[in-house]
Amino acid sequence: MKKQLYLLIAAVALLLTACGKYKYESVAGDPLKTRIYTLDNGLKVYMSVNREQPRIQTYIVVRVGAKNDPIETTGLAHYFEHLMFKGTERFGTQDYAAEKPLLDEIEQLFEVYRRTTDPEERKAIYARIDSVSQEASKLAIPNEYDKLMAAIGSDGSNAWTSNDQTVYTEDIPSNQVENWAKIQSDRFAHNVIRGFHTELETVYEEYNMSLTSDNEKVFDTISALLYPNHPYGQHSVLGFQEHLKNPSITNIKNYYKTYYVPNNMAVCLSGDFDPDEMISLIDKYFGTLEPNPELPQFTAPAEEPITAPKTAEVYGLEAAMIWMAWPTAGGAGSEDAEIAQLVGSILSNDKCGLLDVDLTQQQKVLYSGAFDEMMTDRGAIFLLGRPKEGQPLEEVRDLLLAEVEKLRNGEFDEELLQSTIANYKRRQMQIMDSNQGRAMAFVDSFTNGTDWADEVTALDRLEKITKEQVVAWAQKNLGAENYVAVYKREGEDKNQKKIEKPHITPIAANRDVASGFLTEIQQSEVKPIAPQFLDFEKDMSIARTGSDIEVLYKRNETNDLFRLIYCWDFGTENDPALSVMSEYLTYLGTDAHTQEELARAFYDLACDFRVITTLERTYVLISGLGENMQAAMQLAEEALQRSVGDDEILAELKRDLIKGRNDAKLDQSANFRALYNYVRFGSEWVKACTLSDEQLLALDSDDLLAKLRGLNDIEHRILYYGPLSEKQLIAELDENHRVGENLKVVEKAHYPTQPTPSDRVVLAQYDAKQIYYIQCTNLGIPFSTDNDALVALYNAYFGGGMNAIVFQEMREARALAYSAWAELREGTTGKDPYSYSAFIATQNDKMRSAIEAFDEIIENMPRSEAAFNLAKQQLMGNLESQRTTKEDILWAYINAREKGVDCDRDRQLYETLKSLTLDDVVALQQEWVKNRPYNYVILGDRNDIDMEYLKTLGPVETVSQETIFGY
Repeated sequence: MKKQLYLLIAAVALLLTACGKYKYESVAGDPLKTRIYTLDNGLKVYMSVNREQPRIQTYIVVRVGAKNDPIETTGLAHYFEHLMFKGTERFGTQDYAAEKPLLDEIEQLFEVYRRTTDPEERKAIYARIDSVSQEASKLAIPNEYDKLMAAIGSDGSNAWTSNDQTVYTEDIPSNQVENWAKIQSDRFAHNVIRGFHTELETVYEEYNMSLTSDNEKVFDTISALLYPNHPYGQHSVLGFQEHLKNPSITNIKNYYKTYYVPNNMAVCLSGDFDPDEMISLIDKYFGTLEPNPELPQFTAPAEEPITAPKTAEVYGLEAAMIWMAWPTAGGAGSEDAEIAQLVGSILSNDKCGLLDVDLTQQQKVLYSGAFDEMMTDRGAIFLLGRPKEGQPLEEVRDLLLAEVEKLRNGEFDEELLQSTIANYKRRQMQIMDSNQGRAMAFVDSFTNGTDWADEVTALDRLEKITKEQVVAWAQKNLGAENYVAVYKREGEDKNQKKIEKPHITPIAANRDVASGFLTEIQQSEVKPIAPQFLDFEKDMSIARTGSDIEVLYKRNETNDLFRLIYCWDFGTENDPALSVMSEYLTYLGTDAHTQEELARAFYDLACDFRVITTLERTYVLISGLGENMQAAMQLAEEALQRSVGDDEILAELKRDLIKGRNDAKLDQSANFRALYNYVRFGSEWVKACTLSDEQLLALDSDDLLAKLRGLNDIEHRILYYGPLSEKQLIAELDENHRVGENLKVVEKAHYPTQPTPSDRVVLAQYDAKQIYYIQCTNLGIPFSTDNDALVALYNAYFGGGMNAIVFQEMREARALAYSAWAELREGTTGKDPYSYSAFIATQNDKMRSAIEAFDEIIENMPRSEAAFNLAKQQLMGNLESQRTTKEDILWAYINAREKGVDCDRDRQLYETLKSLTLDDVVALQQEWVKNRPYNYVILGDRNDIDMEYLKTLGPVETVSQETIFGY
């Protein structure tokens, strides 16, 4: 007994270990072997070593977010996140001493601007801001932070802001730790706010994008009902519209000095590094940051208990829905949080939760779901419902409330709770299988102030939670009256305000200028990393079952998870009814099990089973815990071969699918995808891969089941990534995967992209404040792997990342968009020619400026040797340090074979890249891109855009929703 007690204490105790001059905390039994350091200035450093590839995921998290915004300048935390990419006194500038007086003047002008109400006076002040900003931009070096990241081979350079945190992310090669630390420490210690008015307009474009997302509007509204006294509910992360247009640089600077301090920050790392060397370098560069001994401590205000339902209505163009929520007593890290995540899964887990079984599977609503949302100070349980055709939202509400009542009454079995724990274990394995997952666990723990020992032992505590505790918690927190609800109804949102675009003169790009800091980083010597390319004969194997089915095999040597995929090389381009077949299957039982029993059996096994259809392929996916693969396979094969049809279910499904299709017509992104595909592939393609309403209604249950049962008798391949040996796998497949003696061959349908003989404009109507715009063309140039390096280099230089020409011109210099890109694309097969596309989402009254700017830089691509060298350096660095591993090896093999290649294309790309010059990229642009005819594709409100201008681009074709959707 004493020994067991000792082991229990050791498993949860936080150990303090000395290693050289640095002490760190660790937890016995932690599978990540996490080290937690605290520097003398208060900076926390979390580390987990993972040698799988020579890269490191880094997150720098500041424990401050939208809840800390000054009430007079909401949105500040978010737009300061953007300004953290603008540089310091050492980079991003040619001469900071000369630049500083201009930046100080801009700051003072904005203080006057935000206090001025007269429209004409405001325009005059903004004109002065624009003029001074022009002078300052001559001394600045836009995007130099992105150039620094390109120079060290970083990938995924980005950041985000939430209510409680602001996080900066970089995925760096393992040989660039010192350069990364040098750059980041300077960035956090000496930030300079420059390029402010163009970046502010970019933030405003991000705000405009949120106005077309009904989900975001609903979440903001429901948060206001849940947390009326807390900043969580008083304003969104993006802030109020009037504050975004009336910013204060002075407030931003004060915010930066107050919160961006080491005793409010953590560096979170996972990857290939030596911990002792890493902490020494972090201390060297970050240890000099000055702490704030008077760091404000946020105290969450108390909320009045909700004693009667609180409701609100939101209007928007997207489909109707209802959100409901119950507040929890505590936030993340509280006991409430652990029970809340169990409650969320008991209510809905996509298989056998109360809502899944009683509502979704019974086809009582179009969709229902539940989840928990736990922030640092507060949390809530959310329920969502989408109505069927003609169903009132109030009826959906009552159905959701009835399921919550079942939870309060304990109308679920104890075994469901245990299965939920098993599925959490599986999810934990999946998360910890990547550097991103590991490092994000550190980010969340630091943000929420939880003890890492509690995080390590969380599953142990979950396992001890009983049904009685869950029911008692539900009875206390999920009452019949203490909820809030937001009814999202279809209709015009009359609260949206249109703000005219300010006049912004494009700022100087200064592409060929580099600071001494960038030059120093570029010239630094680092230990080289030798690239490793796939050898398909060594890195995977190809086997055959006894029925001669090809099996692509890769062993999982990390954990007990498996993925088994049956793959057919045809999809809805061959037969659009396949998508209905896969959806129909989710509602059916077999001759041995009801649908509810099947779903529950998979959940108990901590396994998934799905039939997925895409345009080009059909998949049967079985995944989960390796120890349960055989049982999962047997259930999956039973579902494939022995499902029992039900005409009533099918009839209801057809009605729901038609409702879902009509709902898609209300969604901006769905409209744009349909429009773009219509332009690329043509009307015949739309007809071929889409069922009309009449065709959908005519589908027969027996025919759909015949398609399902016939899959195993059609030629296919199998992919496996899991812990079984190849011999064990083949034995399992031979025993459980039954196929016909003579497999049929189905020729894959193929629709090439349409030629682009001349300029034309294709316009589809969508009533929104933003247009989605893409100009695209079929180049007609045959695919060849000989072009790989040059195409990759052109994309990196011109249109790909934040250091590319498109991002610099469209976002940084001209403030036309939050998102913009351009790229050369290869087709899906080796038979397809290359195409070219350039995209932007922008305010309606910026359309002409955006199109003209794109045409200018596409036709007359700016030439910069410095930008080219950085793009090439980044590509080379990524190829040297990135590795294709695990299941991705199998897909790399399939994709190579699809293009008629039998080796890793990156090997040739890497060797060719070495000798390419800027002249080669310019020659490609001249031959492939310049003077091409284009399809100018626009989704927008024709009543709010310049139709006369569009006519100057080419003949204007206005297409209906029925044309682009095919129904």
